[in-house]
Amino acid sequence: MEEEESKNLEKLVKWAANLGITDSSSSTTNQNPCLSSSSSCLSHTLSVSNFPENGGRGLSALRDLIKGDLILRVPKPALMTRQHLMEHDHKLFLALHNHPSLSSTQVFTVCLLYEVGKGRSSWWYTYLVNLPRSYDVLAGFGEFEKQALQVDDAIWAAEKAVSKAELEWKEAKKLMEELKLKPQLVSFRAWIWASATVSSRTMHIEWDDAGCLCPVGDLFNYAAPGEEPKGFEDVKGLADDSRSLLTDGWFEEDVNSYCFYARENYKKGEQVLLSYGTYTNLELLEHYGFLLNENPNDKVFVSLEPNMYSSSSWPKDSQYIHQNGKPSFALLSALRLWATPPHQRRSVGYLAYSGCQLSADNEISVMKWISNKCHAILKNLPTSIDEDILLLSTINKIQDYSTLNELEKVLLAFGSEACTFLEASGLQSRKNGGELLVSRKTKLLIERWKLAVQWRLGYKRTLADCISYCDDISSSLSRRNYGL
Repeated sequence: MEEEESKNLEKLVKWAANLGITDSSSSTTNQNPCLSSSSSCLSHTLSVSNFPENGGRGLSALRDLIKGDLILRVPKPALMTRQHLMEHDHKLFLALHNHPSLSSTQVFTVCLLYEVGKGRSSWWYTYLVNLPRSYDVLAGFGEFEKQALQVDDAIWAAEKAVSKAELEWKEAKKLMEELKLKPQLVSFRAWIWASATVSSRTMHIEWDDAGCLCPVGDLFNYAAPGEEPKGFEDVKGLADDSRSLLTDGWFEEDVNSYCFYARENYKKGEQVLLSYGTYTNLELLEHYGFLLNENPNDKVFVSLEPNMYSSSSWPKDSQYIHQNGKPSFALLSALRLWATPPHQRRSVGYLAYSGCQLSADNEISVMKWISNKCHAILKNLPTSIDEDILLLSTINKIQDYSTLNELEKVLLAFGSEACTFLEASGLQSRKNGGELLVSRKTKLLIERWKLAVQWRLGYKRTLADCISYCDDISSSLSRRNYGL
């Protein structure tokens, strides 16, 4: 399998070079992309490498890079778009014309499946065989994986993602049948794959809100944007807070190419990353099928009483706990006002909205309320942080197992959730002239289970860190009050 993937990747970079895709900043891409003199599109700045602990296959720097350096250009003819596919296939064009009610992303998803159905005769075949064979997006989660998230908001998000995918699939099914797609390509499983490809790999273009698939450009792994802006403020047309736009790459009309730039300084051999925008870990799972152990944009929302929300004008989505455990500015402001007697709120409102503490007693009451709220949430969840850490360690261990007997032996000895996984997966340890090997499907289920446990563990750690933060503040203020 690895040898086959390596050969497919080698063919991809040669194919890409012939299309004018290049990592050389000196090449001109506004000329007709004829055969390149290089056998690879990656030889000057970037190289395909494997990063097991950080996204898997990605791109590394072949030389030291400075923030803002042009590192990759992909000419427009090499971008897969709805327009490109329809212009080169009259049958597809006519069929799509009869289904105007489908969204742009539904249409692009159908186009992708249609192109896959062509097999080796597709002009895009070399690119298509290098796409991931599966994705771990929320829409692909089964009932067990959804429940493994444990948190109601996360379970609801997964259920919503599945329902949305099913609805869009049913709406597009008639079109796929008219195009005479093979039965396996009309299946919901195929739809999840194609829609996840569109969701996780497309890049923003001005002329099509479905985006484009960008060969080689989609090999960059994700880096979460921090507090400092990573994009280029002087580039017109880039929205500051649009999740559909890349902050380190965009289409440039003057060179008729998608251009990518180094988001920071990189040393030779380091992984070169791309920021897709600001996402929480749950949003990363929903749209991309992965999460980050350290995501500065992650957050935990805590439900407040109606009178707490009404005590201030802060929107609900601004009241949360940061990944590091610190309550957001808006959450603190709202709770400080709530903890103030109603007749005094008007006089101290300007202080609360400016982020000031109103008094030591007020701050202590706010910190205690947040701490108690976090304690209550943790107490009501099925497993503790320590139990999740142990379970995650077990899942990491069984991912390396090759037979069902090994896998089942460990899980049966572990606990209820592991046994539920065995039941939900329909796994049985059987002898039939030898031990059954762990299938690819089983490995995918284990990976999604792992992601669910990782997500809920991060959620719980944020709550635990918030408890520590609030308790420290309360203790410090109490000591100060009593002159200790």
